[in-house]
Amino acid sequence: MDDEKEFIAALLNPKTQNNAFRQLVARYNRPLYSHIRNIVLNHDDTDDVLQNTFIKIFQNLKNFKGESKLFSWIYRIATNEALTLISQRAKKGGITNEEVNERAVQNLVADEYFEGDAIQLKLQQAVASLPEKQQLVFKMRYFEEIKYEEMSEILGTSVGALKASYHHAVKKIEDYVTTH
Repeated sequence: MDDEKEFIAALLNPKTQNNAFRQLVARYNRPLYSHIRNIVLNHDDTDDVLQNTFIKIFQNLKNFKGESKLFSWIYRIATNEALTLISQRAKKGGITNEEVNERAVQNLVADEYFEGDAIQLKLQQAVASLPEKQQLVFKMRYFEEIKYEEMSEILGTSVGALKASYHHAVKKIEDYVTTH
């Protein structure tokens, strides 16, 4: 915890801010890329959202109050940016967020960065069929192995509600996989 406090102090100090921010980018670039990619599915969109996330982090460092872990605060920004992209796409196309996700899964087959097989594609299709909140909880827990307590801080939802959401998501995915 002291290391995190020192790191945050370095991020807030104008003399050490640039170096500390470079360290933050180096530390969080890969995990944030994976987190965002799990939400938006497309490589190019992921890169755009990741860049916007780091810009927002830098612009809002002075607003970080330390009420949550730095990790949680950063992931909350990344999650919100990814969900904003999906919502913007839905509004622009006059479709629902779920339809945006379904189209993204369909586009995975053509995505040169998708390294999955037929089973992984079916799993992505099953996940895309879930309501947005269940998708997010399932992806964070299953793919990223984020603890419920950390998810609670990131998403602002109780641990109990997250566990229930994950359980319902798993059941729906099992049903989808066995019927499709």
